[in-house]
Amino acid sequence: MKVILLSDVKPLGTIGAVVEVADGYARNYLLPRGLAAEASKGSLALLEQQRRAKARRDAEAVANAEALGKQLEDVQLTVSAKAGGNGKLFGALTNANVAEAIHATLGIDIDRHKIELPDNIKSLGSYPIEIRLGKNIVAKTTVKVVAASN
Repeated sequence: MKVILLSDVKPLGTIGAVVEVADGYARNYLLPRGLAAEASKGSLALLEQQRRAKARRDAEAVANAEALGKQLEDVQLTVSAKAGGNGKLFGALTNANVAEAIHATLGIDIDRHKIELPDNIKSLGSYPIEIRLGKNIVAKTTVKVVAASN
């Protein structure tokens, strides 16, 4: 019997896979537990339609991430922080500070966990940073740390 898996089943496959199983296994285990549905013409057509919609959404998300990456690479971020006379910061620059600078500059909210800083930024100057926007999409830009004026 051909079935469409509705959830991951260890020996058979992942969600959306169409597999051939024994009739008894399908009737007594997979179907009653909601792990699979019988593969009819209508359900196969629906599955194909869902795959196309997911591919379209994924392509749109990648295009949006690449556009955002271009926008981030074109701008130099400036973060002001309290610093001593010798150019050392009182504390360190964090991902949250960079996320706030991006929001202030571009009006875009980016999760601070996606921002990768080089080691610890504890002095004034310019530093390269990477922002992970998707699976294989990384925007590289610089952040300039300046002394805050009181």
